[in-house]
Amino acid sequence: MACGNCGTTEDGLPKGCKNNGACGVGGCNHKLSVFDWLANMDLPMGTKKFNIIEIRFKNGRKEFYKIDDDVEYYAGDIVAVDASPGHDIGVVSITGELVKLQMKKRGVALGAELKKVYRKAKQLDIEKWQSAQELEKETMYKARTIALKYKLQMKISDVEFQGDKTKATFYYTAEDRVDFRELIRALHEEFRVKIEMRQIGARQEASRLGGIGSCGRELCCTTWLTDFRSVSTSAARYQQLSLNPLKLAGQCGKLKCCLNYELDTYIDALKDFPDTSQNIKTKKGWAFHQKTDIFKRMMWYSYTEEPSVFIPLEVDKVIELYEQNKKGIAPEDLKNYSYIVEVPVIEHDYENVVGQDSLTRFDKKKSSNNNRSRNNQKPRSNSAPKPQGNDVNASPTNVAKPATDGVKPPQTSQRNNEPRTNAPRNNAPRNIAPKPATGDTQNGANNAPNATNNAPRKFNNNNNRNQGKTPPPNNNEPKA
Repeated sequence: MACGNCGTTEDGLPKGCKNNGACGVGGCNHKLSVFDWLANMDLPMGTKKFNIIEIRFKNGRKEFYKIDDDVEYYAGDIVAVDASPGHDIGVVSITGELVKLQMKKRGVALGAELKKVYRKAKQLDIEKWQSAQELEKETMYKARTIALKYKLQMKISDVEFQGDKTKATFYYTAEDRVDFRELIRALHEEFRVKIEMRQIGARQEASRLGGIGSCGRELCCTTWLTDFRSVSTSAARYQQLSLNPLKLAGQCGKLKCCLNYELDTYIDALKDFPDTSQNIKTKKGWAFHQKTDIFKRMMWYSYTEEPSVFIPLEVDKVIELYEQNKKGIAPEDLKNYSYIVEVPVIEHDYENVVGQDSLTRFDKKKSSNNNRSRNNQKPRSNSAPKPQGNDVNASPTNVAKPATDGVKPPQTSQRNNEPRTNAPRNNAPRNIAPKPATGDTQNGANNAPNATNNAPRKFNNNNNRNQGKTPPPNNNEPKA
């Protein structure tokens, strides 16, 4: 036996999965595939093979069909089945004795009237079926536009064409009842096929569309979950989960189905826990329940006057305190019964653990502005010692400064750390060159004597206009 999609070798073994037709990895990328664990088991002598097979259609829709006794079908075969009217194309998912268990699981009686399988699909049937599948996406978009035109409060989530292109099933979700009679007429005029509208729930819509859950895996309703049981908020309360709709809701907007997976285990574990609605009476005051850790079997209580202080108590201690309160005994303080876990402190050397260099080794250290301000506030230091007593070189503030001959003493730069004298400025009047009495004003300005050197400037012989002329005499010489 071999999967029809994988093919067989000369020895009769499948080329792909090597499992003799019993796919151990969930089938050939099919949604809601079932592992046929009875595929490699032979039937007892004189027992006929079960004449009902399970066929899968688009998005995991499965139905049961009868087959003739003289024709043998395998998982993965593409077959043409009765659709009344017309025919549909599907893929065989399960054959043999396992079909009986699937029918019992879905509540289908063994003697129920079922449709028949016509034949294995021909190449012409497969090409027509594939062309019909290519029209489904475009048809869904057009149907949504028409539904908005008629202002219907509904969401068309999927479209499924029949294998012979004679029928189209539109799956939609709506909160209230929708009158879509005019919509059916408009869709029939647009696509020229038989129209069927089928309402589904939010969970069925998510299973058909698929997606990735918060756990990082594909949705359970898309891969293996077939029955959608109701999930209530009490399931979250039993598991000590915060009632946050953003974390508890799935892709469908309802509570996650996985909240029911471990609910029975939590309910069994909580049977030994006392009632959390009862408070504990002590001499210090009343204490109320804050939270519970089911795995550690710990309960935290706080006083009404100190709600931010959590006191951990074991379950057995809480039951003992409840018994004392029933007898009228109030303990001194809950901290005397608290369970404190001392966690050993392990010192680790986190500096250069894996032998790598520092990430900030190339960063330049920024100079602090405070150092600049401190340097500016420091007084300039002179190498000359401070004057003491009747020193001749001393220059106190109450001593008259000696007069100078108008020559400014040279000053030294502070960078070379040379001494700098605080000589007074020259207050002698500056010599201003007078304007020339005769001649051109421009030449007189150029031939003005230099006030700093108090000597006449040499005459410019290159000036042709001033050739043969002598500079005017300097009558403003400083007097002795």
